[in-house]
Amino acid sequence: MSYIDTNLMTNEVVAYRVRLHWAIFMPAIFSFIFAIVATFNNMRHFDWILYLITVALMATSLVSYLSSEFAVTNRRVIIKIGLISRNSYEMLLNRVEGIEVDQSIIARLLGYGNITVRGMGGSKEVFYKIENPLEFRKKVQEQIADLQAVQPQQ
Repeated sequence: MSYIDTNLMTNEVVAYRVRLHWAIFMPAIFSFIFAIVATFNNMRHFDWILYLITVALMATSLVSYLSSEFAVTNRRVIIKIGLISRNSYEMLLNRVEGIEVDQSIIARLLGYGNITVRGMGGSKEVFYKIENPLEFRKKVQEQIADLQAVQPQQ
């Protein structure tokens, strides 16, 4: 069972889930391509180092991919990153001041980006290479609007 599912409050429902984008594997993919090129160019002293780097990059990326969770519920934004060393970030929707999305041209084409969650009191957390960041922001805004409709401000 996921971190998010085990840490839901009473009557809390997940409205949207998202993962890291497959682009986190790009360094490993490029390293593998360079290793193949080195192998075909008879660079025997260099190619095995690139294969080792590729394995290390792939393992690191896979652990990051599998151990990261991002969700918007009807009450909170919940983000968990890490396997051994865990970093969790949870913010009540009524404390979210804004969600910023940062995308380069390549990120826009591939469908990923960085999100920054800004909370009241100046707190700011940045999360990198999230798939569908605009949809994540939209779901946060929808849940905030729904929350404000149910609990109008005095």
